[in-house]
Amino acid sequence: MTMIDASLVSQENDARAAELKRDYEALGEQLDRRGIAIEEIKDKVAAYGVAIPSWGVGTGGTRFARFPGKGEPRHIFDKLEDCAVIQQLTRATPQVSLHIPWDKADPASLKDKAASLGLGFDAMNSNTFQDRDNQSHSYKFGSLTHTDAATRRQAIDHNLECIEIGKAIGSKALTIWIGDGANFPGQTHFIRQFERYLESTKTIYSALPDDWKLFTEHKIFEPAFYSTVVQDWGTNYLIAQELGDKAYCLVDLGHHAPNVNIEMIVARLIQFGKLGGFHFNDSKYGDDDLDTGSIDPYRLFLVFNELVDAETRNVSGFDPAHMLDQSHNVTDPIESLMISAMEVQRAYAQAFLVDRQALEGHQESNDALMATTTLKRAFRTDVEPILAMARAEKNGAIDPVATYRTSGYRAAIAETRPEVSGAGGGIV
Repeated sequence: MTMIDASLVSQENDARAAELKRDYEALGEQLDRRGIAIEEIKDKVAAYGVAIPSWGVGTGGTRFARFPGKGEPRHIFDKLEDCAVIQQLTRATPQVSLHIPWDKADPASLKDKAASLGLGFDAMNSNTFQDRDNQSHSYKFGSLTHTDAATRRQAIDHNLECIEIGKAIGSKALTIWIGDGANFPGQTHFIRQFERYLESTKTIYSALPDDWKLFTEHKIFEPAFYSTVVQDWGTNYLIAQELGDKAYCLVDLGHHAPNVNIEMIVARLIQFGKLGGFHFNDSKYGDDDLDTGSIDPYRLFLVFNELVDAETRNVSGFDPAHMLDQSHNVTDPIESLMISAMEVQRAYAQAFLVDRQALEGHQESNDALMATTTLKRAFRTDVEPILAMARAEKNGAIDPVATYRTSGYRAAIAETRPEVSGAGGGIV
């Protein structure tokens, strides 16, 4: 089942095929002079996939306002259809990551719907940063770290529920992010609070199936503005070490202070076997609200430089999960997610263009200028023909956004999905 008529995709591709062929051949000749086989890079790109967050296909918002767009998904089944459009056109997003309780539905129905659309399921995401209707205990002052044992138990049970749903739909991981912390000095005892976190997560960890992973996610601030329990990669690494072999650190690119060296954090976690995966996005100040690669594409490339370095060295156990996680406040979410998926693929392809032998030589001889120039040469190479050819050969769209707009998909779904009120603030 495809959401957009396959004949339209073919028609759009036919109009661009000749130009793509010329660009691809020209790039192939250029890379051949550098000793790089373009077909090998294309095969890497074609095999690469990044998961879509189910919540990403809805319009986001800030603490101040939310401005919904036309054809907003009403429920998880609408979300899956929108995710299928992204996969159909980019051929880069074969899996969807669910957020419970936002996406709670009958597991069998979820599996059937996803299968009909050619989609699978990535990591499960729990939610103990919001109160839901008829909830017995509030998370206003914390969830897994709350001073009240009954509130902590409620948060633990929710995570266990996420595991059970994930088992039923074929997921293999649970991601835990909490907003627990403090807004004022003295509000909480740092050590006792962290002890409660470890106690709670150990209970969750003990319920993981043998073939599952647990990803814990750090974030510098918000909604706790004075202190956050899992505030940086060091604390996250301590958690992974405390929990065991199935526990890993998840790196969200937007969850760091502006000047933090994220690619070095990635290298450290690779070195010590605790890199679990990524939430790809971008930020100007300190959160994950912007499209991947929209602010600092070079940083994204530098992250992938570390990942490809580990891949080419065949680092034992290296298998990080890749997912987008961003908020779309002023754009069509489908378009933003398509562009972001392609930006991640772009950084991945560019990282394979790095002359690693030359780079190592410059590093060993302390030639800083030539080392950084080696990286810049790869980054400055336009790999768009590789990405487009990989899509075309998998029946995706040579130009996904143009094809999507030509299809009229957004206008069509707006006819069947009721308009959503924009009143109030907060993210989807």
